[in-house]
Amino acid sequence: MKSTWNKTWAGVLALTLVASLTACGGGSSSNKPTDTGASGGNTAGANDKVKLKVYAQHFDDDTSKPFDYAVEELKKEMPNVEIELDPAVQDGYQKLKTYAATGNLPDIFYTDWNTLQTFSKSQNVQVLDDYDTTKEYKANLNPGVESRMVAPDGHVYAFPDTGVEFELLYYNKKMFQDAGITVPIKTIDELAEAAQKLKAKGYVPLSIFAKEKWITTAFYNAFLTREDGIGTGVFEKGDPKETPQSAVTAAEQVKKLQQAGLLDVNATNTNYDQASSMFYTGKSAMLINGQWEIYSAQEKMGDNVDFMYWPAKDEQTYENMKFQMNGSGGPQGYAVSSKSKNVDVAVKVAAFIAKKSAEYKFTVLGNPIVAPKIDKPVTATDIPAMMKRLTTEVLPNAKGYAVAVSKMSISTAIDDNTQNLLVDGFTVDDFIKNMNRALSK
Repeated sequence: MKSTWNKTWAGVLALTLVASLTACGGGSSSNKPTDTGASGGNTAGANDKVKLKVYAQHFDDDTSKPFDYAVEELKKEMPNVEIELDPAVQDGYQKLKTYAATGNLPDIFYTDWNTLQTFSKSQNVQVLDDYDTTKEYKANLNPGVESRMVAPDGHVYAFPDTGVEFELLYYNKKMFQDAGITVPIKTIDELAEAAQKLKAKGYVPLSIFAKEKWITTAFYNAFLTREDGIGTGVFEKGDPKETPQSAVTAAEQVKKLQQAGLLDVNATNTNYDQASSMFYTGKSAMLINGQWEIYSAQEKMGDNVDFMYWPAKDEQTYENMKFQMNGSGGPQGYAVSSKSKNVDVAVKVAAFIAKKSAEYKFTVLGNPIVAPKIDKPVTATDIPAMMKRLTTEVLPNAKGYAVAVSKMSISTAIDDNTQNLLVDGFTVDDFIKNMNRALSK
């Protein structure tokens, strides 16, 4: 049984579809490696002790165990390197940006494309293009995930451990049954009706940690991918000067759901710990987060939790678009501070941690959504039911993924205005006006 499962898993990896961003030519940079070999002019000798501070996600089993495994493996590979962990805060990388502003960036840090863009302009992140380590890592990527490593400007700023990830809509089966709600929920109207039924039972229909703007964009993008498979990519497709109609429709749908009471009134002041606690303690019936939440959800709720496909404007659209995934392959991963005293060692360590983290996720957690190829078998014996469903039902049928927005000003406008859509008094017309202003610049 285990052998058959491993073969199925490997097959899914080969079949997974992704929509890669096209990397355009990039300019030159002064952040070049001092030596593409074993060590450089600003780094310690091969046997000298080196201490590196690493800002990394370390929240739960899905993040802490892969990182801890990577550090233990690093001790065998590079015993002269000592790692000091600075656990990341789930604040949309605000703490990391504060580090950069005050000149205190860790040697290595895990972050996303928006932050990498900012740090690139302020020269706080090392450009990794010319390192041998980078070339080796790129050559070992799984098919279709190059957009996770090569930025839209053509440069490499970080080593990715994950493949193309996406957002899921988790729900509490018992609460749905108690409220008389049947699944699947195929349309926006059905979801609005479900919200009313759940509220009547005294539940918060859906908890979302909308204090972080990326999740509000993900929520909005869920409905936009039903209108147009590339999601927020419509804001750059063809260089529009006004908000595309599909984006307007998605904004109208989000506003309709907000007015129907789908969300907690304090949604935009709610962080992840608060939102997930509401879901796991039976106060809310639904939670939005990435597929990485599967592990925590299954551990805390067992068979009482599952995920559903995102609804659409009508049943036909739902059936046509339910396998268009609400996620995108924007660059992210372990980056290196250009101010590190041991840049070249840090580059090697960042790549090593990324690869070994992916190795743990694939082999021990049974997660197929990793960036580098893993040549070791899956050893997981208790793979969550939702992950099996993801592997056998979702990934083989995925039609594609949303496209990440490359222009930072547009990305910021989307983040700001999707968050505003969840607040009383902010209208769809306000959304359109603000987005038109950003698009016209």
